[in-house]
Amino acid sequence: MRAVVQRVSRAAVRVDNREIAAIGPGLVVLVGVAHGDTEAEARWLADKIAHLRIFEDEAGRFNRSTLDVGSEVLVVSQFTLLGDARRGRRPDFTAAATPDVAEPLIARLVEFIRQHGLRVVTGQFRAYMQVEIHNDGPVTLILDRVPAD
Repeated sequence: MRAVVQRVSRAAVRVDNREIAAIGPGLVVLVGVAHGDTEAEARWLADKIAHLRIFEDEAGRFNRSTLDVGSEVLVVSQFTLLGDARRGRRPDFTAAATPDVAEPLIARLVEFIRQHGLRVVTGQFRAYMQVEIHNDGPVTLILDRVPAD
């Protein structure tokens, strides 16, 4: 699994010009599922997201996690994160898992994050979405978890 995690002041997702999900301060997590990913990668990513210390303490240092500050999480499936653009001009998406594999793993990721007691909302799988992200900082990290062989 590959995720782009952004600290946000707010974020929202629209499908067909209708807002389907929104959060205040928290994290937007754009997630791509790769071939070979399992629940182990989803659980690892959920734990990393919940405990990632990217919120500032009183001294301005990154010492607080989403759990510490009680923020929200917006998870959006994005297979294009697995795109390989090293050759040619058109990205190759063969590393991305098929939708029938990716959709349940994204759902499990959301469940695992919720098990930490966090409020989680999502985009709509396989929909054309407009994602509004108000990046705070900006703070953006890439998290990769390669499946174990």
